[in-house]
Amino acid sequence: MEQKNNPTIYWSLLSYGEWNFYIAMTAKGLCYVGSQNALFEELSEWAGKRFPKISLVENEEMLKAYREEIIEYLEGKRKDFTMAFDYNGTPFQLAIWQALCEIPYGQTKSYSDIANSVNKPAAVRAVGAAIGANPVLITIPCHRVVGKNGSLTGYRGGLEMKTKLLELEKSISR
Repeated sequence: MEQKNNPTIYWSLLSYGEWNFYIAMTAKGLCYVGSQNALFEELSEWAGKRFPKISLVENEEMLKAYREEIIEYLEGKRKDFTMAFDYNGTPFQLAIWQALCEIPYGQTKSYSDIANSVNKPAAVRAVGAAIGANPVLITIPCHRVVGKNGSLTGYRGGLEMKTKLLELEKSISR
């Protein structure tokens, strides 16, 4: 029996070409997309911090639809995701994550742009923290946020992963 604060989280390793990262879902939807080539401990630690009595269960079949959409994105065949999500955050984090979803495929915005889009122009550091807390990499496109001068800045998945995602989108957008 699943309880609200202690859901079962189903996970799978998504391996496709050079891409290897863990994805996870609850009964409500995708809740986690991990960093490129990260160990299972990244997912385990993330889940343990949010749900004290978490049950992590490997289940490739349950994650099949999520895997398919992410692979279509990695192949350049998908620009938007239609999957269900299950992520929680503060109202500020949710507003930031929604703003990230509004950045067009193949384009980037600065942290200042995002702060301005949520009417918090002085909250650039808080915006950065909210972006860093994004639990579902790729699908909430935090990789599209760059420094004010266009430089690549921090990314939970690592700058190599961020670079690959931006290059993929730019090559498809041409």
